[in-house]
Amino acid sequence: MTEESSGPVAYLTKRFPRLSETFILDEILGLEAAGVPLQLYSIANPREAIVQPKVSQVKSSVRYLHPEPAVGGSPRALFKDVAEVAVATGRILVRHPLAWLSTVAYIAKKRRHLSTVKHFFEATKMAVAVEDEASTHVHAAFAHGPASVAHFVSRLTGIPFSFSAHAKDLYLSPPNLLARKASAASFVTVCSASAAAELRRVIASHDDPAVASQTDKVILAPHGVDVERFHPVPRAMADNRTKARILAVGRLVPKKGYPVLLDALESLCRDGLDFECRIVGTGDLRQEMVSRISSGPLAGRVTLLGALAQPEVLAQYHWADIFVQASVVVSGGDRDGIPNSLVEAMATGLAVVGSDVAGIPEVITDGRTGIVVPSADAASLADALGSLVGDPARRQELGGKARRWVEQHFSRQDCIAYMATLFGYGAANETTAAGQASSLISQDFEDVEDPGSDMAVEGV
Repeated sequence: MTEESSGPVAYLTKRFPRLSETFILDEILGLEAAGVPLQLYSIANPREAIVQPKVSQVKSSVRYLHPEPAVGGSPRALFKDVAEVAVATGRILVRHPLAWLSTVAYIAKKRRHLSTVKHFFEATKMAVAVEDEASTHVHAAFAHGPASVAHFVSRLTGIPFSFSAHAKDLYLSPPNLLARKASAASFVTVCSASAAAELRRVIASHDDPAVASQTDKVILAPHGVDVERFHPVPRAMADNRTKARILAVGRLVPKKGYPVLLDALESLCRDGLDFECRIVGTGDLRQEMVSRISSGPLAGRVTLLGALAQPEVLAQYHWADIFVQASVVVSGGDRDGIPNSLVEAMATGLAVVGSDVAGIPEVITDGRTGIVVPSADAASLADALGSLVGDPARRQELGGKARRWVEQHFSRQDCIAYMATLFGYGAANETTAAGQASSLISQDFEDVEDPGSDMAVEGV
């Protein structure tokens, strides 16, 4: 989209707001600040106990396609949901009878799955709402369920749609379905060059030439980071401490590589290195990690902090000396894209260690803006962490260069400006923003060799 739009963009996510999806919240706030009018939709309300404070800054209201959470909804809520679908179906049949019949035929021929029927009903409700709101574009924040709903809304109404692909929603989606949705979309954004390459491969491999020719729909649009909010702090050891502080942030799920990290930390213990480690996040691996930490050499050294809101996470970045991202590729192919916590840590001037999975090497140039190690290799991870634990000067050097790189290549303001142009807003900035995105692929790091004296990252 290059022409100036007038109606709101209908922005759809799976569950909003979610504590772990700060990148979605930040994108919404950024688009609103850039002048893109949004109407938010969410398939369900997660009703989590902790909500990011910045949710209160969102201007748009949220319309939920289900009145209750997807799991545990009451019979009364289910009845209300069915009634709303029936009313919406009647309205769509009056407005677009041929489009409704065409979409039903498409589902019967191409997508005969229970989940597809569910998404079609959700799309029917949303289609009525986006027309009532006079929305000019529909954007889904994920490539799986939300993109299916957006696709059906577009088929029912004729309103163009787009979607974003990140990690799990990209790598675990059925390739045939993913390619079809991408070919029907106006564009598809991805947050890393590795994800762009994978999605283009999936599209090009489709057996329908009309679908396989649509690889140019894929656009690199990194999330970026708020470089003012995530800023460096002096890390001088005023208290004469010798114990290095290691931090990891991310859900406690297999693809984050926590067993590999714990193996590496145990190796540091055997080598007699003095450190403490904090891990922020919650998930299915928590109990397993608690048991392992409490019964071995990591007791008293590793602390699981659980789920934290963004201000508390920022405090942990400022507490730490080293950030570690031990991501792996798990069975089935799920993996990270570019972990937002990694880029946030770099923005705060932390020395970072990350594995060579997916988009991580796109933001860490080994030996310059951090250290890259082979995935699932605990020995290499231990060596990298050990080399930083006892070397404050090296941590300062890497942290300074990491901060400078994020400022130049990953500023959220520039990334959001580019995203806004895709929706038809702020087109005058398109050339600059597109260059910002393409610089991520070029990997030109010559300008970070000397971070300068203005980095505000002092000796550790």
